Amino acid sequence: MRRGFACLSVLVVIVGFIGLSVATQVWAKDIKVGAIINLTGPASTWGQFHAKGLQDYFRYVNEVKGGAAGNKVDLTIVDHAYKVPEAVKFAKKFCTEDKMDIIATWDAGSGIMAKPIIQEYKVPNINFSTYQGILKPPVDYAYLPFGAYDMDSYAVLEYIRAIHKGKEPPRVGLLTYNNAYGKSIHDPSKAAAQKLNVNIVAIEEFPPTALDLNTELLRLKNKKAEYIFMQCLPSAIIMAFQSADRIKYKVPFFGTWTSTDPEFFVRGKGLIRDRMHMQFPGGLPVDGTPGIKFLEEQYTRYKSVSKFDASYWEGTIIGMIMERAFERAHEKFGEINSQTINQALETFNREHFGGLVPDVTYTKTDHSASWIARIVKINEDQTFTPLSTFWAPGKEKVEILK
Repeated sequence: MRRGFACLSVLVVIVGFIGLSVATQVWAKDIKVGAIINLTGPASTWGQFHAKGLQDYFRYVNEVKGGAAGNKVDLTIVDHAYKVPEAVKFAKKFCTEDKMDIIATWDAGSGIMAKPIIQEYKVPNINFSTYQGILKPPVDYAYLPFGAYDMDSYAVLEYIRAIHKGKEPPRVGLLTYNNAYGKSIHDPSKAAAQKLNVNIVAIEEFPPTALDLNTELLRLKNKKAEYIFMQCLPSAIIMAFQSADRIKYKVPFFGTWTSTDPEFFVRGKGLIRDRMHMQFPGGLPVDGTPGIKFLEEQYTRYKSVSKFDASYWEGTIIGMIMERAFERAHEKFGEINSQTINQALETFNREHFGGLVPDVTYTKTDHSASWIARIVKINEDQTFTPLSTFWAPGKEKVEILK
């Protein structure tokens, strides 16, 4: 899988999809979608399955649905290798030379740096990273697919507060990358901790290129952290487990929805055990919703994954949100381009996607999509067990499932 992506061109990885049904299809026009994704940089497995989910969904739209309102979706994916300058270069190219109708960016840093470009050229952008800083005013053309990392922070700490036993406040340590993505949970966690009577005892940062986390875990142990809240990608979580075992540090770990990909379960065999949890706002196989059934049919059809996967899930739902905007643009404005797509997105009002993701709402001043969370346990067999119901952190009381 990794070798296959590494061999792809840095400039253009995927341009459209060709199948028997597409070969005979007469298209009204092409809808041009550009995606800037980490395919070969640190923690690139997450990005690889993002790309597969997005690719498979638009392949389904073209081959099975006959396009979006009769228009072929022409997808181009490029690799920025987790390098913000590369992402900025591609964002500028997508908006100027390639004339994309909509684009997707991958990480927090890229989303922030691409924002002035998409606003200058008026091209809507959905960011795979749900970093809340992307939505600082002005929000024009910048979108998230579901609740941001500040919601994750409140949800995780609210859940910890609810399950904690003892008279003293729960002692929580943060373990994060030292980049914008990792730091995205720092201030929200501090703010939530004050409201929830949670004690943040330490914040340990490390670079995405780190080879072990022995020092960071030892510091957290010395600070007597009873729970570890992480903001890093799956490969680093595996390192955290390994380091915790080396120093005999037995605590539960929590992460945001970015905590797993298929390789996480291969590398984590015997390490995940019963200690990993995450905030995950989407549908799971145990839910049996129409959206989940569709996702299972999609990956059975295209065989990009063999089981439910959160990174593949997100690639699919971003494709779904885009397609819904294409359809809405056609219905409301009679044409599909960057301007009508952006206008269409801002008409979303509790748009339902079969329970695969919380209902999506966008307005002219709020592009945050939703504020709905739940906590799940990650199992070694690549299944997920809900530990709470869905709730709005800070607005509703979390209900713990027994």
